[in-house]
Amino acid sequence: MFAAQRRRLIVERVHAQGWVTLADLAAAVDASPVTVRRDLEALQAEGLVVRRRGGAARPGGPAPGTPPPGPGAPPAAPGASSPQEAVATLAATMVDDGDAVLIGAGETTRLLADRLVGRRGLTVVTNSLLVAEALAPATQTGVVMTGGSLDGPTYALVGSAAEQSLAGLRARRAFLTGDGLTTGWGLSTATMPVAGVDRAIAQAAQEVLVLAESTLLGSDSLFQTVPTDRIAHLITDRDADPEILAELRRAGVQVHLAPAP
Repeated sequence: MFAAQRRRLIVERVHAQGWVTLADLAAAVDASPVTVRRDLEALQAEGLVVRRRGGAARPGGPAPGTPPPGPGAPPAAPGASSPQEAVATLAATMVDDGDAVLIGAGETTRLLADRLVGRRGLTVVTNSLLVAEALAPATQTGVVMTGGSLDGPTYALVGSAAEQSLAGLRARRAFLTGDGLTTGWGLSTATMPVAGVDRAIAQAAQEVLVLAESTLLGSDSLFQTVPTDRIAHLITDRDADPEILAELRRAGVQVHLAPAP
């Protein structure tokens, strides 16, 4: 799908519904969240949508957490969860007080960070400005940021400085997301600089946990970040294809299904 067509569909959906999550837009136009985020930045510059945390609204539209109803259905309750939020909530249960963890860049990892604010004695190493921002109110959590150059579309620090700053670290777990996940190719992303840092994050962890909503399963992106045999856990939603999950389990990946939102 060409960018112009994709953006037209995004504008139509946002204007029709008032507020749409990033995950829902990505599924609707069959593109990665990173691509849709870039589209939203361009559309906001034209005044066609308003970017808000976790999605987009039409100018003057409703606030996040109050999505409009489908045809004939009552309005959804404020705060209704998306698949990404369900995945992030389950992932947060895999972080203990006192842990030292690595968290990569991405919308789902940012949602994970939101859910770690109340933890005690936690140390988080991240290259994501959004993860660091989410954890800023956490007075009992230490946040360590990598060096590097800013990748604007992902709000992530990338490049050799970021990779080198991770080389001397060893954490119990790393939480990563991406643009695709298959048994044959593992976790992958569309952006080379992001892929390099994600590889370094994975190498610095004893276990790699992948956060991926079901729409990302079964597709490969250009750059491999984590081969399947290095993925210890996959956290996804209950709409995931059972055959893909069975393949991943046979490859040694522990699969965790988040409750339906």
